[in-house]
Amino acid sequence: MQEFSYTITDPNGIHARPAGLFVQKMQEYQSRVMINRGDQSVDGKKLIALMKLRLKCGQTFTVQAEGEDEVAAIEAARDFLTANL
Repeated sequence: MQEFSYTITDPNGIHARPAGLFVQKMQEYQSRVMINRGDQSVDGKKLIALMKLRLKCGQTFTVQAEGEDEVAAIEAARDFLTANL
């Protein structure tokens, strides 16, 4: 399993557009991708689940990938978040 933590710097937090793009990106990979914040854990390939976390500017969460292409998936997630949020 691969994982990293990320703190949102975008003043708008994760809203519909970047969340949708993130989900699309993660669906390119076979690995299971999970987003964890506190005691909540959601599937990073499901838009509604990701939106329910209501991630705001300054909040930190963890991205986990597990599967055959977990390294590529986690790198893509990190790159996307750094470039967009």
